[in-house]
Order: sequence, then structure tokens, then C-alpha cells
Amino acid sequence: MDNLDRSILDLLRQNARAGYGDIGSVIGLSASAVKRRVDRLVSDRVIRGFTIQVDPAVDGMSTEAYVELFCRGTVAPEELLRILSGVPEVVDAGTVTGSADAMVHIRARDISALEIALEKVRLAPNVDHTRSAIVLSRLIHRAND
Repeated sequence: MDNLDRSILDLLRQNARAGYGDIGSVIGLSASAVKRRVDRLVSDRVIRGFTIQVDPAVDGMSTEAYVELFCRGTVAPEELLRILSGVPEVVDAGTVTGSADAMVHIRARDISALEIALEKVRLAPNVDHTRSAIVLSRLIHRAND
């Protein structure tokens, strides 16, 4: 990957629907050269997909919480992935350092739906307990996946 590829990625992050000609005019390449580079980035799995981002408030998923997940004993990341993949309200999760085993980001329609999603997580046999913080207001959100 070179600086032109990085520039293409930056522009596609801003607008995944940008045309090859529009991108090329910004970075100094022809539309066909940009297309070849994007095709290569896709085939090399640098670009893993093109998607939309929907405002969670408009989509009715405006209640969110960050949840620390504590497990009994040692639990493999693959097992945590299996547990959390079964809860559609989980939008992001990762293993972490510190006393918790994982940090989980949950989005739900309301507090009641959030509670149901938390209960699904807590019912997994390896989960000991959780500690939740409900988001009151979002201050910064940078989507750079």
C-alpha cells in the first residue's frame, strides 16, 4: 500500500459512493487507475466491504451501553465471540486488559430491550457478571472501520 492507496481509502471512508473519476481528480489519477487500485484493495482484503451507516436514533436503536464482561475462569476469545454473536444488539466487542475479560457495546431500542440483551449475555454459562454504563450523550464518534 502506498500513499495513493491511503488517499483512496480516506476518500472512500468519507463517501463510499464516490465515483472513480471524482476520487481520481482529487488524488491525480485517471478513473481507470483508481478502479484498478480499488479492485486490488478489494482482492487483497484491505477493503472488506462497502456499507451504509444509519443514524441509530432514526433507526430506533438510540439506547446504548458499554458493558464490562467478567467470566468464570479462563475463557477463549473464540468462546466469547460465540456467546456475543448470538446477541444481535451487540454492535462491537473486544477482549481487554484489566479486571474485565471483554468490553461490549450494545445498542437497543429502549431500556427494556437493553435489559433483555444484557440478560442474554449474562445467561451464557461462562459469564460470571457484567458491569454496565448507559450512554447519556455521544460526544465524539469517528467511524474508521
